[in-house]
Amino acid sequence: MNLVEIQKFMRVVERYSPNCFINSKFELIIEPKNNYYLLLGDVETELDIKRKVLAWLSRPSCKGVSKYWQKRFRAIINGYLGTNFTVDDMEEIYTYLGNDCNRNKTIRFIESGYDLSVLKSK
Repeated sequence: MNLVEIQKFMRVVERYSPNCFINSKFELIIEPKNNYYLLLGDVETELDIKRKVLAWLSRPSCKGVSKYWQKRFRAIINGYLGTNFTVDDMEEIYTYLGNDCNRNKTIRFIESGYDLSVLKSK
């Protein structure tokens, strides 16, 4: 488990979701009311967290929660990844990478420096 990277991510999350916490199952509960969380127990590398952030936080950053929370989820993603994704970008990311539907493409997207053209490539 990569505690240093987890702590780095936690610092970003706490800025935008002060009620976040880690439960006994080592899940980071980012937004308790809407039950958005990431499992941290299997995080070994920085790539693991980045992949999880894109796979599991892309949806609430563009749909499924209030505009208030969408903005906060985008701030978490952009703050941690050092990006400036818009709502439209996040909708595209969610379409191609959301719910961990294509792990290999997610890794290619990260390794490309978040080049959105990678999303539509085969």
